[in-house]
Amino acid sequence: MGTTKSDPAQASPKSHAPDGEPKAGDKAKSSSNGGGVHSPVVSAPFPNEIIGKDGSPMVLVPAGEFTMGSDKGDDDELPIHHVQLKAFYIDKFEVTNGRFAKFVEAIQSEPPWGFADKDTPLTHADQPVRWVNWMDAVGYCLWAGKRLPTEAEWEKAARGTDGRIYPWGNDQPTSVHAVYGLKEGGTEAISVIGDRGKGQSPYGAHDLAGNLYEWVMDWYGEDYYANFATNPAVNPRGPDEGTVKVQRGGSYINSPYRLRSSFRTKDDPAEQDPHVGFRCAQDVPKAH
Repeated sequence: MGTTKSDPAQASPKSHAPDGEPKAGDKAKSSSNGGGVHSPVVSAPFPNEIIGKDGSPMVLVPAGEFTMGSDKGDDDELPIHHVQLKAFYIDKFEVTNGRFAKFVEAIQSEPPWGFADKDTPLTHADQPVRWVNWMDAVGYCLWAGKRLPTEAEWEKAARGTDGRIYPWGNDQPTSVHAVYGLKEGGTEAISVIGDRGKGQSPYGAHDLAGNLYEWVMDWYGEDYYANFATNPAVNPRGPDEGTVKVQRGGSYINSPYRLRSSFRTKDDPAEQDPHVGFRCAQDVPKAH
């Protein structure tokens, strides 16, 4: 992997290797009802759920403002700032092996590593596809009439508007919330989509914490948030250029620290990794 961001528990460069304990002060505040947070009420005049061109369900994230970033994480999560986003849809689940296999067949593309024998898309069709680089992810989304979510869209879809730490609230994750804290291994370490219902985001998206990291559209900028320290960001799309693309959400080998919705990492867009997948987004219909 080409990631270089430092881990709070390690002196070595950041990778997707299992990480250590959270920084002091980053421990989530627990409560019996998910930290006292509540899911926002959707009032926009759009369906709460649609089916994408690829047959995948998508959930609505309404237009409006949310708070992005954290003061209990790494330096690149600062400063906390307000972001205004237009309404959009995001895939309810990560793109699966089965759906990606249809894309590979349709465009006669080179399949991801470990995918060519056709066993993976058949026997693990409902697991999220991995070993896909950023360009593979972009290609699939375009084929499906969609796009990758921006970093800001991904974070709002994960944490909602109440500043929660994780998609489900502020309680520390358990095995009913997310797939995490496992040893490096084969496909048995990856969960099928929708297998952690208690880990849903406020809008009903699954696995935005754990299972696999997810590619987003933006170039990574360590100090990009500083642009919005005093003025709200409106539909931000990341730096104009860069060398690495952002990944979000943590993976099955990570600790709760990296499962936080504000946590950021990155990698070369040509890099393929067993801990990285993706999901798509799309704008609401212009007819509305």
